[in-house]
Amino acid sequence: MSATASLNALRRKRHASRKRLNAIALTLSLAAMAFGVFWLIWILIETVRLGLGGLALATFTEMTPAPMAETGGLANAIAGSALMVTLATLLGTPIGVLAGIYLAEYGQRTWLGSVTRFINDILLSAPSIVIGLFIYSVVVARWKTFSAIAGVLALTLIVIPVVIRTTENMLALIPNALREAAYALGMPKWRVILSITLKAARAGVITGVLLALARIAGETAPLLFTALSNQFWTLNLGEPMANLPVVIFKFAMSPYENWQKLAWAGVFLITLAVLVLNIAARSLFRNRH
Repeated sequence: MSATASLNALRRKRHASRKRLNAIALTLSLAAMAFGVFWLIWILIETVRLGLGGLALATFTEMTPAPMAETGGLANAIAGSALMVTLATLLGTPIGVLAGIYLAEYGQRTWLGSVTRFINDILLSAPSIVIGLFIYSVVVARWKTFSAIAGVLALTLIVIPVVIRTTENMLALIPNALREAAYALGMPKWRVILSITLKAARAGVITGVLLALARIAGETAPLLFTALSNQFWTLNLGEPMANLPVVIFKFAMSPYENWQKLAWAGVFLITLAVLVLNIAARSLFRNRH
C-alpha cells in the first residue's frame, strides 16, 4: 500500500506540475496575442481616423498636387496603381499556375522540380527591394529611364512565387483516387489535370491569386526603383507612372499638411483594398471545404 500511495502522490505531483506549465504557457500566449492585437487595432484606428479625414471628391478626380498647391488628389496615383497591379497579376498568374501544375503533377521526384521548388522558395522569402534593384539593373539602367513596364515586371516577380506555392499545395490536396478514376476511363493526363484536378482546386488557386494581388498592392520598394512616380496623368507604360505606394512615401515625409492628408487617404484606400481582397480570398477558401 505504501508503494501505491507513493506512486499516486508522484502522479499527482506531476499532474500539478503540468497544470502549472500549461497555465504559464497559456498566459504567455494570451499576452503575446493581446500585444499584437493591441498594435493592430491602434494602427487600424489611426488609419481610419486620419484616412477618412483626407478623403474628398477631389481625391478621386484631381491629380497629385505640386509642392505649393492648395488643392489636389490621387486620381493619377490610383489609376497607375490599378493598372500596374492588374497587369502584373495578369502576367504572373498564368506563369505561376503552369509552374505549380508542373511541380504538383510532373515534377514531384525530378531534379528540375526540386531546383524549381528551391528557387521559388528563395523568391518567396526575398525582400521586395532586392527584386526592385534587379529590375532596375536589368531594365531601367539599360533603357536609361524609369517606366511603368519596369514596375509591372518587378510586381510580376512577386506574384509568381506566391501563385506557384498556392497552386502546388492546392493540387497536392486533391485525392489521387480522382486521378486514378479518370485514368481508368482512358483520359490523357493533360485532360485529367484540366478537367479534374485543376477544376477541383480552382477555389484554392483563385485564393492564392487574390493573396498575391493583395501583397503587391502596397509594395513600395520595387516601384521606387522602377516606375518611380509622375505628377501628371499618364497611361503610357514606357514612362514613369504615379502609384499610391510611392506617392504615400513621398507625401508622408513632406512638410505640407495637404500632402500628409493625401498620404493618409492613400493609406486608407490601400488598406481597404487589401482588406476586401483578403476577405474575398478567405471566403473562397472556406467555401472550398
